[in-house]
Amino acid sequence: MRVFALLLLLGVGLGLCRPASAEDLSCLSTTFRILGANDKVCVSVFDDPKVPGVACHISQARTGGIKGSLGLAEDPSRFSIACRQVGAISVDINTLPDEDSVYSEKTSVFFKHTNVFRVLDKKRNTLVYIAISDKIVNGSPMNAISTVPIMPWGK
Repeated sequence: MRVFALLLLLGVGLGLCRPASAEDLSCLSTTFRILGANDKVCVSVFDDPKVPGVACHISQARTGGIKGSLGLAEDPSRFSIACRQVGAISVDINTLPDEDSVYSEKTSVFFKHTNVFRVLDKKRNTLVYIAISDKIVNGSPMNAISTVPIMPWGK
């Protein structure tokens, strides 16, 4: 019974530390494919899990075709990110880690993800979000950046 309680507590704790998950808003076809889904660019949104009042929109290329339809294709490392203050930010940035993972999405069956990290610019009271693509074998130089200066929000 104690082991079960410990595993349950560990599972709940790990669930709280997970990066945010995104909500797909829309996908636009970019390349027609006769067999399988078209190639497309999808726009998703996620909220920073530790900074209420910040939302990020990310657009990513997604591969279609038969492999894409079956979930076996490797999506290209092409994306764009825009993060904005969408509400009051009450978090003291001095309590946040200097670097933290806020979002991760698989972009291939094996070993490739798009990750978004939050980096703090305490001197300028600004949150910096950097999206990168990682690949275990080669890595990827693809990246995108967005900044959110923390401003007073309406009363």
